[in-house]
Amino acid sequence: MQRTTGNGFSPGLASQLRNYAKLMRLDKPVGIWLLLWPTLWALWISSAGRPDQGLFIIFVAGVVVMRSAGCVLNDFADRRIDPYVERTRDRPLASGAVAPLEALTLFAALGLIAIGLATMLNQPARRLAVVGAILTLLYPFIKRFVSVPQFVLGLAFGWAIPMAFAAQTGAVPELAWLVFGAAVIWAVIYDTFYAMVDRDDDRKIGVKSTAILFGDADLFVIGGLQALLLVALVLIGQRAQLGAWYLAAVACSGILMVWHQWLARHRSAAGCFAAFLQNHFIGLIVFIGIVLHYTFNPAVVA
Repeated sequence: MQRTTGNGFSPGLASQLRNYAKLMRLDKPVGIWLLLWPTLWALWISSAGRPDQGLFIIFVAGVVVMRSAGCVLNDFADRRIDPYVERTRDRPLASGAVAPLEALTLFAALGLIAIGLATMLNQPARRLAVVGAILTLLYPFIKRFVSVPQFVLGLAFGWAIPMAFAAQTGAVPELAWLVFGAAVIWAVIYDTFYAMVDRDDDRKIGVKSTAILFGDADLFVIGGLQALLLVALVLIGQRAQLGAWYLAAVACSGILMVWHQWLARHRSAAGCFAAFLQNHFIGLIVFIGIVLHYTFNPAVVA
């Protein structure tokens, strides 16, 4: 008789399901948070603090599904590169725990779920979803051809913002594109910290990144992008008429950015990775500021 685990699965099946979860990075949720916070910024701002409940569920589920699908496709594209990078050599595809055909099947399944979620949106949001799907497909392969793949990641991670505005209001105003621009800048910042961890390995195998492009000026350029992000966040507050709670959140985010510079000051792998991991707190704090504004501003709530 075949032995089963406490949840009714055979040990082999349970182990493979864990490998699939690792392939989708469900054990490393920071990517979900980095994608989720700007999406929630957009839902709350576009609805003046009262997002549609159904849209909230669709977009949160979409964040998890699309991030998972992107990770699966990324690892499939990098399956011959990851074994030569210290940080990624134990990934399921790189180690052989998951076969390439299994990964493609999993990606197709996640894609079908994403399509199902998109069909629940209005027509303007569905049209934008097509662009989002293209960006998701493009990013894993772009690092071989351009020196700024982090910018393409920012486009992919931020695309939920115009989708959220379109789903909530039926239109994509200038404010939506300003929020989108801030999300793109933020993605370049945190993914450059991430790329700094692998810079030496990436040089050897020919993978391009902003960490390599910026070279010794990396922290200086990141600092400039951080200043630009703060300006963009202030402009968002002005355009959306967000008050003191939001501005206080932006100020706290600025303090965190200084801390991230300090963490990465020696450009050690541990310090840069810590700066990357902690970046999602910026998105969280900004979201808290948005929520507090709409909660305590009677003029908006009324």
